[in-house]
Amino acid sequence: MDALKIALKAADDKKAYDLLALDISGIASFASYFLFCTGDSSRQMQAIADEIEKQLKITGIHSSHIEGYQNSEWILMDYFDLVIHIFSKEARAFYDLERLWRDGKKLNARKLIQEASKKVEGRRPKVDPGP
Repeated sequence: MDALKIALKAADDKKAYDLLALDISGIASFASYFLFCTGDSSRQMQAIADEIEKQLKITGIHSSHIEGYQNSEWILMDYFDLVIHIFSKEARAFYDLERLWRDGKKLNARKLIQEASKKVEGRRPKVDPGP
């Protein structure tokens, strides 16, 4: 779940929208969570992918593989228990993976982002404001 929270926060920090987190552990054997999000342009989608990869690497989590980065209509990032789908608006509507995985349990993405933000705040060094 920590990887999901970190990825959600990273995507949110890069202004991804329509964030959707699904718990698929009860219906799939290859992963526990899906993260779906959308970007407005290839550049933004790549920035979202880059930030997710950077933030997960900081915590020692590395991807199995990443596909679609150059085309940027649909970037798929496989982190074993977490599979991240970064879509263009058109590709997300066309593939409609949320419908295919509708039996997954929807998680509260905003709440998970807030939890991740609190963890980050807790890791920052305290700054002495001085006299």
